[in-house]
Amino acid sequence: MTREEKSQVIEELTAQLGENVNIYLTDISGLDAGTTSNLRRACFKANVEMAVVKNTLLEKAMEASDKDFGDLPTVLKGNTSVMYAEAGNAAAKVIKAFRKKSEKPLLKGAFIEEAIYIGDDQLDTLVNIKSREELIGDIIGLLQSPAKNVVSALQSGGGKLSGILKTLSQKEG
Repeated sequence: MTREEKSQVIEELTAQLGENVNIYLTDISGLDAGTTSNLRRACFKANVEMAVVKNTLLEKAMEASDKDFGDLPTVLKGNTSVMYAEAGNAAAKVIKAFRKKSEKPLLKGAFIEEAIYIGDDQLDTLVNIKSREELIGDIIGLLQSPAKNVVSALQSGGGKLSGILKTLSQKEG
């Protein structure tokens, strides 16, 4: 690979790192072509982009990026593939589901909305991260709950109150 090609790859990686807020670094070494193809298909279905990269080029792209990747470059050893996803837990779900049939991919680390996760033991934590849409749905549900309680209390209370008044007015008459 020529120097120009390397700088072009670094530029492209830097742009991708800048565009994505959810970045997973995985190890897919040892997977045969068929299994790798199945993994790529699973990623595509889950709207996760996957690319195999050279560690040195990815490290230079991380340095050139305006994001703070912290200790994440320390996991760049051996074969590395990068997964980009819109939802914070999408790639983690793909990895977890895929590992029911295969030992790989192993999670090396992840950069999720500026938080850094290092090590395969973080996979379950990442699977349980809620997406932005899920969090908004939870908040809306929490906000609606008290309003629904007030409305139902007023409706049932109003019926009881009018019944009591009706009963009292009939007794006096």
